[in-house]
Amino acid sequence: MAPPHRSAARPRPPVAPPPGLAARRVAAELIEGVLHHGRPLDEALDAALAAVAERDRALVRMLVATVLRRHGTLRAVLSRFLTRAPKGGPRLDAALLLGAAQILFLDVPDHAAVDLSVRLAQADHAARHYAGLANAVLRKVAGEGRAALAELTDPGLDTPDWLMARWVKTYGAETAAAIAEAHRHEAALDLSVKDDGAGWADRLGGRLLATGTVRLAAKGAVPQLAGFSDGAWWVQDAAAALPARLLGAVNGLAVADLCAAPGGKTLQLAAAGAIVTAVDRTEARLERLRQNLARTRLDAKVVCADVLTFDGGPFDAVLLDAPCSATGTIRRHPDVAWTKRPQDIAALAELQAALLDRAAALVKPGGRLVYCTCSLEAEEGPRQIAALLERRPELARLPILAGEIGADPAWITDAGDLRTLPCHLTDPDPAMSGLDGFFAARLIVP
Repeated sequence: MAPPHRSAARPRPPVAPPPGLAARRVAAELIEGVLHHGRPLDEALDAALAAVAERDRALVRMLVATVLRRHGTLRAVLSRFLTRAPKGGPRLDAALLLGAAQILFLDVPDHAAVDLSVRLAQADHAARHYAGLANAVLRKVAGEGRAALAELTDPGLDTPDWLMARWVKTYGAETAAAIAEAHRHEAALDLSVKDDGAGWADRLGGRLLATGTVRLAAKGAVPQLAGFSDGAWWVQDAAAALPARLLGAVNGLAVADLCAAPGGKTLQLAAAGAIVTAVDRTEARLERLRQNLARTRLDAKVVCADVLTFDGGPFDAVLLDAPCSATGTIRRHPDVAWTKRPQDIAALAELQAALLDRAAALVKPGGRLVYCTCSLEAEEGPRQIAALLERRPELARLPILAGEIGADPAWITDAGDLRTLPCHLTDPDPAMSGLDGFFAARLIVP
């Protein structure tokens, strides 16, 4: 007798991952890159977001930025519920930080934050053995973490000790604490406009600052905002927009923008009527500058060259936005706090001195030289100018007046240089407060 027929077992359909897991996996990878490998976030972000659904890209950015902005606080809270550091590797570390960040700072249900972080651990070879620990710790954070958070009142907790010590020495303890507090908050969206700043502030629902920048609190896809496709404006921090204005009336003048990419200052100078030569050594960054020129319908000569060997000019004016530690941009780039080291500042200071000497040599007699950096460190700002004037005593500082750029007088140093801090430009709404930390000095070349 023939055996009874048995139908083949049907394969089970694959189980779809829970919503939001893919975004958190990408966020974890980016956090690992910054905290465990010292990888700048910008280098990895574009490629990482390409693998994420468009609807989840803002979530990835917010997750990563929150962990980096509140890194010290998150570790302090987690340490309350860990008897010792677990050995589950970078993925477990990122999963715990992400879970705690969502519970304490983001509008995510506690159960979802815990579950998704546990799943991140379960999917990693080294971390899977600690998934139960992750579950227990994050449940503790959900239950008791907010009380622990209320006890952690020092804003310096979210700044590396070596940086905080520097800022206390340079600016004093009170100002250093205010800088650290400013870094905890997401920066506003600042726009430089070709013209009609008041009109664009009204159209976009923003505010026209005294410096001429249009500031928006609302976030969203920048290319979708009115005026973007028409090239009416470009994104540029309010402080970053000040150095180009220190050159004064540049209409018809030959101006070099050195270390120019991604090009905000080039666009400013071109919009003011200057005949601009934009120089940068990185072709990939210059491509972004060219795209911005094309979108805004502005003209500039773009040169890929090392400024130290660039032999153009001479120019009526030169703007040198020198490579620096970028510690003044931590509000917008919170990874900087965790990827820079003290030795980076010393190496960059040597390069800045060489670039300053070359920039001065490119200026016509009687022309202006503006030097700036987006750094809070004295070696990259006032000390550079002091050293240059010792080497080149024939150069003369042309003091900056607050009124000429709409600046607060507190932003002008006793020497007549510009020094903005992240805690400047205060507003009752933290989303509308602050600006990047910038230093700028203006010189006359005989």
